[in-house]
Amino acid sequence: MDMEAQDTRDRSFKRKRDDLPDSYAASNGGGGGGGGGGGVDLSLLEAVERSQSTVEVLDLKTLKKLVLAFERRLKENIEARLKYPDQPERFADSEIELHEELQKLKVLAGGPELYPELVSLNTIPSILGLLSHENTDVAIDVVQLLQDLTDDDVLEDNDEPARVLVDALVENNVLELLVQNLHRLSESDPDEMAAVYNTLATIENLIEVKPAVAELVCEKTKLFRWLLTKIRQKEFDSNKQYASEILAILLQNSKANQKKLGQMNGVDVMLQAVAMYKSKDPKTQDEEEMLENLFDCLCCLVMPLENKERFVKAEGVELMIIIMKQKKSAYGSAIRALDFAMTKYPPACERFVDVLGLKTAFAAFMGKIPQYKKNKKERYQEDLEERIISLIASLFDGISRGSRRDRLLSKFVENEYEKIDRLVELYVRYSDRVEAEMERLNQLEFDDLEIDDDERYNRRLESGLYTLQMIAVILGHLWCSEHTGMRARIEQLLKLQKLSKEDVKEILQEYHDNIGDLDGPDEKERAQTKIQKFISAL
Repeated sequence: MDMEAQDTRDRSFKRKRDDLPDSYAASNGGGGGGGGGGGVDLSLLEAVERSQSTVEVLDLKTLKKLVLAFERRLKENIEARLKYPDQPERFADSEIELHEELQKLKVLAGGPELYPELVSLNTIPSILGLLSHENTDVAIDVVQLLQDLTDDDVLEDNDEPARVLVDALVENNVLELLVQNLHRLSESDPDEMAAVYNTLATIENLIEVKPAVAELVCEKTKLFRWLLTKIRQKEFDSNKQYASEILAILLQNSKANQKKLGQMNGVDVMLQAVAMYKSKDPKTQDEEEMLENLFDCLCCLVMPLENKERFVKAEGVELMIIIMKQKKSAYGSAIRALDFAMTKYPPACERFVDVLGLKTAFAAFMGKIPQYKKNKKERYQEDLEERIISLIASLFDGISRGSRRDRLLSKFVENEYEKIDRLVELYVRYSDRVEAEMERLNQLEFDDLEIDDDERYNRRLESGLYTLQMIAVILGHLWCSEHTGMRARIEQLLKLQKLSKEDVKEILQEYHDNIGDLDGPDEKERAQTKIQKFISAL
C-alpha cells in the first residue's frame, strides 16, 4: 500500500561537506598536517599569523578590487589566446595569472552578504564563461569557486543573498555549462575526478537554495545521461556513490523527472545496478550507502504507472525475490522496491504470485528476517515488518479474484492459521503503540500545547497508525472471503485480547474518512467503497 509520502518525508539525501574523500581534499589544498615526530617551525607559524593579520577586510571596496583584477586578467588571457592561438607558451603566463585571480575570488565565500553586489557588477557571466575555457584547469578552478560560493555552510542564514546569486547563476546558464564541462572531464586524472565531485556538489547546493533547479537541470541538460553512464560503471568509487545520491535527489519529489528517466531506460539501468548485489554485500559503508541510494532511485522511479509496467517487463519482480532469497544486506530494500512497484498496480501483484513470491514474503511476515552485523538503523526489524505488512495489503488490493486470490488466502489457513495468529499479534502491538501516542498527545494538550487535528493524525500515523490501518484492511479482506474457519479464528483471537470486531471497524472507519484524492476523485471513491464494504461485513 501507499507509504510513498511517508518515505519522502523520512529520507534526507543531503551530504555533509566533511564527507569529501581524502584524495579530493589533498588535490584541493586540504589534507593532513605533516609527518610524525617532526618539530614545528615556530618562526614560520609567526610569519603566517602576521600575514593573516594583514588580510584586507572583505567589504564592497575589496569586492570591486577583486572583480576588477579578475576582469583584467581575463581580458589579457582572451587577447593572448586570440593573438597566439598556436603558441601556448605565449599565453601560458596569462593563464597562470587568471588561475591566481580565480583563487582570490574564493575569499568572497566569507561574505555572502556581498553576493547581490557581485551580481550587480555583472561578473557572473565572465566567471561562468570560463567553464568552456579551452584549458580544462581553468574550468576546474571555476567549478571549485562555484562550490565554495554556494556551500550550504556559507549560505546558512543568508537566504536572500543566496537566492540572488543562484538566480543569477541559473539565468546565465550555469546548469548547461556545468554539465557540458562534466562530459569532458576524465576521471582517470585525479584533479578532474575531484572536479566531477565538485560539480555534483555545486548542483546539489543550487537545488538546496532553489528546488526548481532539480527539474530545470534535467530539462535543459544531459545530466541524466551522464548519471546513468556513471551508475552503469561496475567499479565502485566515491563519484559513483555521489552520482547515486544526486540521482535520488532529482527523482524524490519530481514526477516529471521520474517519467523522463523512465523513458531513458532508467528502470533497466537501476535494476542492473542493484543486481550486482543480489548475491554479495557491499564492501564498505560508502558502498552500502550507494546501494541504498540506488534502491531509493528505484522506488521513486516506479511511482508513475508507466514505470511500474517497465519494472514488471524488465523482470524486476523476479530480481527482487531473488535478492530476498539470497538474504544479503539488500533484503529489506528489495521488499521496499516490491511494495512501491505493487502499490495500485495489479500486474505486478499477479507476477509476484506467479513467480512464487508468496513463500518468501510470508516467511518475512512471520518474522524470519535475516540479521546483519551492520544493521544501519535501530528500527531495521520494525521497518521491514511495516513494509511487509504494506506489501501484503498491496497484494490483497491488486488480486481480487481467481486462483491467485485463492493462493493468497490459503497462506492464512495453512499451519493451523498461524498467519492469522501473527496478524492479530501485530494488530495488538500497533494498537498499543498508537494508544500510547494518543495519551502522550493528550498530556501535551493538558500542558497547554495546542495540537490541531491534522497534526494529531499525522503524529499518530508516524507512531504506527498507518501500519495498524493496513493490518485492519488485511483483516477486512480475510473476513470478506467468508471462510468460516478464518472468521472463527479472528473472533477467537480478538476475544482473547479483550477486543472485538468493533475495534477493527473503528480503525477502518478512520482510514476511510482520511483517504485523500491525490490519485483523483475516482480512485478515492473506489478505495472508500472497498473499505466501506469491510466495515459493513464485519
